[in-house]
Amino acid sequence: MDKPVTLITGSRKGIGEYLVRTYASTGARVVGCSRTAPEWSLDGYTHFCVDVTDEESVLDMFSSIRTEFGRLDHLVNNAGIASMNHSLLTPASTVRKIFDTNLVGTFLCSREAAKLMMKRGCGRIVNLSSIAVALHLEGEAAYVASKAAVESLTRVLAREFAAFGVTVNTVGPAPLETDLIRSVPKDKIERIVQRQIVKEMAAPEDVVNAINFFLRKESRLISGQTIYLGGA
Repeated sequence: MDKPVTLITGSRKGIGEYLVRTYASTGARVVGCSRTAPEWSLDGYTHFCVDVTDEESVLDMFSSIRTEFGRLDHLVNNAGIASMNHSLLTPASTVRKIFDTNLVGTFLCSREAAKLMMKRGCGRIVNLSSIAVALHLEGEAAYVASKAAVESLTRVLAREFAAFGVTVNTVGPAPLETDLIRSVPKDKIERIVQRQIVKEMAAPEDVVNAINFFLRKESRLISGQTIYLGGA
């Protein structure tokens, strides 16, 4: 029962699935969620079919976590969507969908996670942003704005949750080989990479390394911060 309980949103595939498998291999009790069920299973892993934009569904998931585990140590807000299009061609419905998932979903899960964590006087929340924010990346106005909002949310929640021993930080990866960018021309991705300090794409293990830094017990004084992989 001393093993940490780690919740990873958007865990059906991509970096979310990688995070689940990584933390499960360390012996953590891992919980994940996505709108639809994954096509894989893993011993010791608990999955919830939850849309993080649906407040009632989020509340039900955290109620189940409280009942089954009695605690939550880590939350990684990985669930997110993007739309890579010029702002002149982006409909309002797309903007709302992006903000609902990336910002509202992060807010709801962070709020409920903090309620569980504060009972034990400690906890770690790590949100996922993107180096696109620091690069003010054109062609991704709605996505960049939503992730910039996540970074601002991180800084406010860090202050609000500090008294309960809960830290809140953000990791902004460089481009990763995920569904978010598979439809983007390779030359565009390369141009983004060339604007970084370290001119390389990120690998899943790079993301895990940054998240692990924030999750460590020794990182108790680090909160409200953002690390950009690749540098900007």
